[in-house]
Amino acid sequence: MSEITATINETSAGAAGADTGSRYHVRDHHPENGTHLGFWMYLMSDCLIFACLFATYAVVGRNYAGGPSGAELFDLPLVAINTAFLLLSSITYGFAMLESQRKRVRSTLLWLGITGLFGLAFLGLELYEFHHLIHQGAGPQRSAFLSAFFALVGTHGLHVGFGIIWLVTLMFQLNKHGLIPENRRRLNCLSMFWHFLDVIWIGVFTFVYLMGVLP
Repeated sequence: MSEITATINETSAGAAGADTGSRYHVRDHHPENGTHLGFWMYLMSDCLIFACLFATYAVVGRNYAGGPSGAELFDLPLVAINTAFLLLSSITYGFAMLESQRKRVRSTLLWLGITGLFGLAFLGLELYEFHHLIHQGAGPQRSAFLSAFFALVGTHGLHVGFGIIWLVTLMFQLNKHGLIPENRRRLNCLSMFWHFLDVIWIGVFTFVYLMGVLP
């Protein structure tokens, strides 16, 4: 009888140990998987927002209401320089990710800082373009074309501004805590967000600016 009792106790202890191990296993891996899944869901919702803005521009992008058209307003060399700033920022962010994989905090911070500077340069030129258009009397209230233009390009610019704030916050966290798992996860999420903005901007540059200067 004592042998049977000992066997039952050992079995119960083994089951409890297995439950404890599985519980700790879930706690260790769930946050990362949950964060990435939640962030992908956020990006998909952002895709829907931009899809609606692109669709709106496609419908009203030729409704000038007797006002200026894109061919008369757009400064393609300036927009090309701005595009180069954003594309270069994606490259420098990629270097930051490579340095983070090598566990080099200082180099990671350096490349993140360069990325932020490119992002600020992009925003600066975009704000200059908006100011120039409004000064010419081509504000968002002038025509449906300009309303859709400011809505689409401005929404993208707001996302870039939010990304820069996130980038600066992450740099402070990296400087204070180093490349801990939480900061690595934040780096990955910001990387997806930043490259997503690049893809959206390529669509804006092609669909709005390049096609906008065609007769």
